[in-house]
Formats: sequence, structure tokens, C-alpha cells
Amino acid sequence: MIDELVAPDVLFHAPVPMGMTGVQALKQVWTVLFRAFPDIHVTVEDVIAEGDKVVARNTVTGTHRGEYRGRPPTGRSVTYGEIFVFRFEGGRIAEIWGVVDVFAQLRQLGVVS
Repeated sequence: MIDELVAPDVLFHAPVPMGMTGVQALKQVWTVLFRAFPDIHVTVEDVIAEGDKVVARNTVTGTHRGEYRGRPPTGRSVTYGEIFVFRFEGGRIAEIWGVVDVFAQLRQLGVVS
């Protein structure tokens, strides 16, 4: 589905630790998340659209059941917020800006206090 919705050369402005760009970076982010949190669920709280941009504020939940950021599974549940801005061009996502509450995620996994 990513290939249908996202331009191959999408500009991804979010901290992605994979060193990848374009649609491959986005696919890798989801691969990592599904491996670490197989029950991951994204609840869309708000969607705002204007012109060629759409903003989504989401709440993400999941259970840490696989390796994540070099950490073995803890079995802990996480809940964190994120906001993404998507710019569309030709009916596909051409650019993404993302802000993810990684601190809350890592705190709930016991990585930071």
C-alpha cells in the first residue's frame, strides 16, 4: 500500500536511524516498528487538511515484543503521541515531516528515567 500512496522519492523529514531515503526509509521504519511492536496500533486523533497538506495527530500503542533500538523485548506496553504533516503532489505523498514523542516511548521501555 505504501507504493500506491507514497512517491518513490518522498522527502522524509523525521529522525530515521536507518540512513535510508525515499520510500525505502518509510518502509524500513514500519518494518522496525512491526518487528518490535507486532500489535502496534495507530489511533488518528485529528486530521486537518489545507491546500496540498494534511496534518495528522496520532496516538500510538503497542507491546514491546521484539528488538528495538538495540534493546531486547521487555514485554512492556507503550503509548506515545506523534504528529505528521504530509504534502501531496500528483495524488501521492511527496513530503513528510514527523514529530514523534520518542522520549515517552523510551521512558516507558525503561531506557530513560
